Amino acid sequence: MRPELFHQFGIAFPSYFVLLLTGFIFAGIAAAITVRREGLDPDVMIDTNLAMLLAGVVGARLLHVIADGYFWDYVHLCTRPEAVDWKISQAACVDPKAGYNGNWDPVKLVCHPAARDCFAWARFWAGGLTYYGGFIGATAIAVPLLKRDKFPFWKAADYAAIGIPLGLAFGRMGCLLAGCCFGSRCDLPWAMSFPGNSPASEAQHDLHLLTATRFASLPVHPTQVYESAASLTIAAFCWFYVNPRKRYDGEVFVWFLGLYALARFLIEILRRDARGGLLGMSTSQLIGVGLVVAAFALHRRRLATGFVPARTAPTT
Repeated sequence: MRPELFHQFGIAFPSYFVLLLTGFIFAGIAAAITVRREGLDPDVMIDTNLAMLLAGVVGARLLHVIADGYFWDYVHLCTRPEAVDWKISQAACVDPKAGYNGNWDPVKLVCHPAARDCFAWARFWAGGLTYYGGFIGATAIAVPLLKRDKFPFWKAADYAAIGIPLGLAFGRMGCLLAGCCFGSRCDLPWAMSFPGNSPASEAQHDLHLLTATRFASLPVHPTQVYESAASLTIAAFCWFYVNPRKRYDGEVFVWFLGLYALARFLIEILRRDARGGLLGMSTSQLIGVGLVVAAFALHRRRLATGFVPARTAPTT
């Protein structure tokens, strides 16, 4: 486990954010090259991708703060820090180098923040980003920008349908290094164990599966790897199968939307990290159900237009 990929100029760069950014850059370059080959303006895609990156980070952070089950922790960090319970070891709690520098509670055996922090909710680089929040934020900024530049929206959506899963594949490897988004107990040959004081160890300690958080976690499903593999598979399927056969601009995007929502819904069943939910489903599963319905409705609507685009062969 390596939550911080590297340090530079005294700044720690989280693995998840660095790899997600790397994937997004590669996806943006691929989209710009494809746009150029089809005779459209690649500068529009580059500018839009940069704006989508910024809006996506904002959306990803806000949905995490609101819906992942930490909302009141962020509120209390600003108003009543003693009400926040960090389930970490005593050594980490009182060690400034560990990034906590808190007050140890010997009764509850938890760590409380030592001071108020009203801006913790905004520190996206410290972890806490949700894909669906990023998707919503990026889409919200892309629509008006593409309209302003008179760029075909559904063509851009098809390019994004290849780039987004590529970015996700990188990002989930960052989750693996950070130790977040872990799965349920598993004894399969590819099961993974995370080191002591990792999110998996803390969760299993809360379930009385471990006697202390300092012990390595019991083997779990590597759900981060599952989602990375699923994202790569979806990207390949959409590019090499759907794209050359599409009946209308936007069909590649529709397939991506439905396939990812379905894959994410299934993988969420195996996840055991703390996250919000309702009606027995996680936030991502609830959103995924809505996106599957939206993908089906969008497919019906786009087919009804009768528009058949020129076939575009996959590039190599």
